[in-house]
Amino acid sequence: MISLKKVAAFALTAGCLVLAGATVDAHAARTRTVTDLTGKKVRIPTHVKRVADLWHANNQVVLLLGGQQKLVATTPLIKHQPWFKRVDPGITKVVAPFAGQEIQVETLIKTHPDVVIAADPAQVKVARQAKLPTVNASYQDFAGLKKSVNLTAAVLGGSAPAVAKQYTQLLNHNINLVQKNLTGVKSRPTVLHIVSATDLTKVDGTKTIVNEWIRLAGGKNAVTKEGNQITVTSEEIVKANPAVIIVGQATTSQARAVVRKDATLRHLPAVKHNRVYGNPTGTFPWDRYSAEEALQVLWAAKLLHSQAMKDVNLVQETKHFYKTFYHYNLTTKQAQQILAGK
Repeated sequence: MISLKKVAAFALTAGCLVLAGATVDAHAARTRTVTDLTGKKVRIPTHVKRVADLWHANNQVVLLLGGQQKLVATTPLIKHQPWFKRVDPGITKVVAPFAGQEIQVETLIKTHPDVVIAADPAQVKVARQAKLPTVNASYQDFAGLKKSVNLTAAVLGGSAPAVAKQYTQLLNHNINLVQKNLTGVKSRPTVLHIVSATDLTKVDGTKTIVNEWIRLAGGKNAVTKEGNQITVTSEEIVKANPAVIIVGQATTSQARAVVRKDATLRHLPAVKHNRVYGNPTGTFPWDRYSAEEALQVLWAAKLLHSQAMKDVNLVQETKHFYKTFYHYNLTTKQAQQILAGK
């Protein structure tokens, strides 16, 4: 016969197990799992309300997906990005937990983020060591861009996944439009992409998203080395003899002025024939890690093959993009300024 004490003990144990099970179920109901772009599975709250975005470029994706009200931490660069501030004035009030390039962990923790988004492995490590759910959204090509947008949408939840789908459709449409218009075009001018006007020997090589849009736009990268923001010599650039030079984070007038001042590069035919151009910059520079790559591929194709792309109105395309995804009505003059890199 089982004693009353044993029955009571059993009942107590069973009750504890039920309670523990209920606690686990309740915790599971409050969280979900996303897989970041490195393949790591990260547990995040079911309903994300506070996002710390430590990657400059991804802040633009959050804006595009309608999640800017959830941003509790950003980067100094984004807080001072002119067109980002114009579209989202509230970004100036968001905390930037940095001292130079270093994350201020205590400041980051005080923002109480539900999720941290980053791209730099060191930043990811620091945030995870602080016990903050952290996803790596870094990518290197257009396929990665789409995955990164979808990952950010999954983190934000709500209507963001639907917006991500709409964005992917537009990106695919623009790429397909360029490919259709360039059918039969045999010339593929060589293109040198210089990162910025501050260092003319820092360029973008193969196996990069820059290389990909150059190729999609009907060009060929003048740099044969692999990698983003790699350093080459002026002599190597002269030897490559690019037909077109594109300078990031600069207007065309700025780009031409700085290249003409270079004692070696000024003799290039591309420089003599004014085939040097600044790259458009909107809420983020179009040329790298930008959601506005959807516009970059149109701009680059029209730059390299103006006749084949004559029916594409870049001003209208830019205005349509900003209205659709940022809910911001650009004037024609503003769209022209963005296209000019101003």
